[in-house]
Amino acid sequence: MERGTYDRMGRNEDVHWWFAGRRDVIRATIDRLISLPKNARILEAGCGTGGNLEMLMGLGELDAFEYDAEARAIAAEKSCLEIAYGALPNDIPNQAKKYDLIALFDVLEHIEDDRATLEGLSGHLAGDARLFVTVPALPWMWSSHDEMHHHFRRYTKKSLKEVSEKAGLEVEYSFYFNSLLFPIAVGLRRFKALFHKETADDAMPSDWVNKILYRVFSTERHFVGRFHAPIGLSVCAILKQKQAG
Repeated sequence: MERGTYDRMGRNEDVHWWFAGRRDVIRATIDRLISLPKNARILEAGCGTGGNLEMLMGLGELDAFEYDAEARAIAAEKSCLEIAYGALPNDIPNQAKKYDLIALFDVLEHIEDDRATLEGLSGHLAGDARLFVTVPALPWMWSSHDEMHHHFRRYTKKSLKEVSEKAGLEVEYSFYFNSLLFPIAVGLRRFKALFHKETADDAMPSDWVNKILYRVFSTERHFVGRFHAPIGLSVCAILKQKQAG
């Protein structure tokens, strides 16, 4: 990602409506759909500036790695964890360690070889572990936002399933989310394209707008496991290793 994107993340991800709302959906998904053992071993792959670390630390014993040096430093300061260097798909730290949950939150789209990334991480899954992935959805929503964040692609539920299966994984559960704000996002991106506006989508809005957007997005935590939205700005998938035979 561009340097300014990391800087904004470090400043804003604790309170920005998108990061905060996504954390609520992620936590609800883990609580309802993933059965973690006591003292679960958890890895966040590509933790960025550490916005999810505090939430994940409440679920078990946490490791994390990140490619960018400045992002690692910010994440370490926020969490008081040692954040290892790592690069997907081929340079994953703690090669011998197995995890009960591996989190890959809006990282896969940044990696050119997504299949190799999923294959590499699957090798770190314990027997009945899960790989929890979130990615931006819908290729036709591609915009300057994706270019600014150095994305290689956006996904559908189908395309995420296809690459997961090629990597030797199966989808246990998947769904679209960030759905309630979808019409607004489509309109805003079309407006920006029409008038050549380059404002970053992750820029911090005014306080009252941020609170409203957060409340709308966070409401979707109640949908998890109960209602499938037909479309959304993001895709979530819970993956597990394919069973032999």
